[in-house]
Amino acid sequence: MSAEEDFKQVGAELADLGVRIYRMMGRPALKDQAGKVFASLQRDGAMVFRLVRETPEHAAALRLAGASLFDPSGQGREMKDWVVVPHTSAGQWTDLAEAAHSRPR
Repeated sequence: MSAEEDFKQVGAELADLGVRIYRMMGRPALKDQAGKVFASLQRDGAMVFRLVRETPEHAAALRLAGASLFDPSGQGREMKDWVVVPHTSAGQWTDLAEAAHSRPR
């Protein structure tokens, strides 16, 4: 499947939790019932998750091949709670999205 199809599948699997797919700055994003974004699909087909640093889920996500901290500006200003996970690890996306959804913001 394409990254967009995998992203939509994650959204569908979390729909029972009140998760909805929105577009944010032209990209698909997952929002919780309060309207807070906790994951989004990037142009390169990777997905970024808000996993809260120093949690087991955050550490596990960073151990995935090709994963990194999210740097939206590309200027070395990483958002330390957000982890970019490439499409090659799409099999982990639903678990990571569930973890991101369950963490307090």
